Amino acid sequence: MTPLLEITVYFTLLTFFAVVLGAAIRNQEWTKEGREIGLGNRDNLKEATPMGGRAERAANNSIEAAVFFVPLALVAHVAGLGQEALLGAQIAFWARVAYVPIYIAGIKYLRSLVWIVGAVGYGMMAVALL
Repeated sequence: MTPLLEITVYFTLLTFFAVVLGAAIRNQEWTKEGREIGLGNRDNLKEATPMGGRAERAANNSIEAAVFFVPLALVAHVAGLGQEALLGAQIAFWARVAYVPIYIAGIKYLRSLVWIVGAVGYGMMAVALL
């Protein structure tokens, strides 16, 4: 497996982890009826706590990031430009590793800065393809 494909697998696993973490934090907010709510259709959910809301948004943002990352990585691999796109992919990946806990913790300015760093990584990947 090439380094670019390897980091794509790790990015996908990180996205899955962010979704599971967001769901776990949100599920903890539901009291005794939590299992019933979690196993049900989730109609009439209680308002999320600030942390629960951030966890949900971090999970959703992780999915959105994967929508940018995975196609760029796969196209770069197929086009034989994996090495040219690798640094951007690494930057984007490590930015995501930092982003999720920073977002959940509520560190607002640092969160935005790390998001921008990740966007620069996607940009580097795209430039390698153009």
